[in-house]
Amino acid sequence: MKTLKNFCLYGIVLALVICFTGCGSTKNVAYFQNSNSVDLTTSKMLYDARIMPKDQLTITVSTTNDAAAVPFNLTVPTPYTTNSRSTYSQAMLQTYLVDNEGKINFPIVGELKVGGLTKSEAENMIRNKILPYMSDVEKPIVTVRMTGYQISVLGEVARPGTFTVSREKITVLEALAQAGDLTIYGVRNNVQLIREDANGQKAIYFLNLNDANIINSPYYYLQQNDVLYVTPNKVKAQNSSVGSMTTLWFSATSILISLTSLLYNILK
Repeated sequence: MKTLKNFCLYGIVLALVICFTGCGSTKNVAYFQNSNSVDLTTSKMLYDARIMPKDQLTITVSTTNDAAAVPFNLTVPTPYTTNSRSTYSQAMLQTYLVDNEGKINFPIVGELKVGGLTKSEAENMIRNKILPYMSDVEKPIVTVRMTGYQISVLGEVARPGTFTVSREKITVLEALAQAGDLTIYGVRNNVQLIREDANGQKAIYFLNLNDANIINSPYYYLQQNDVLYVTPNKVKAQNSSVGSMTTLWFSATSILISLTSLLYNILK
């Protein structure tokens, strides 16, 4: 009788151990766990995106004399155009596709190497290139915008997908926020960043969201066409492989605990 009683007690302990072992630890769920010890002085920088091959740009030239800017404002023909002023409004401007060598073909001036430049650097270069074609009184204003700045977030997030970045600046956390944040099954200390450089070379970087030092990381700000992939934890992986058997397993464990507890109460 004592042996059976001990067996029932061991059964209860074993069932509880199995049950709690299946529960994921919460120690890796919170972001920025060491935020009190992070030196933020190195993060004092303003990020400015650089133009990459295959980027699409809109380039606007504005002058005091509208006629002086017309040759440099490439527009798309539209039946709604009624006068010369509306033909080079922002909404109707032709986009420039940056080729694999980082170049565009700009009106009058010709081929320009804009790849690797920030927007302000590209604006200054274009301004200097068109000045010889204008009168000395003109001080043209050049505005460059990226129209195809996109990032993708995949894996264990609430809303995976590709997102357009309107202000051409986005952090890892902002990208995850647009995707609805990580699910409880997402591995926060091993987020993968897939990036392609201007030469077409692809690389994978691993980001730890539990570590507040990510703010100082060179990968904290995303580049256009970056892909974030959040890997699932072991619990999600096991659930995917087992499928409906997981529910049956937990039900069986619950029944085992109940039966063991009942036998223990009867025999004590």
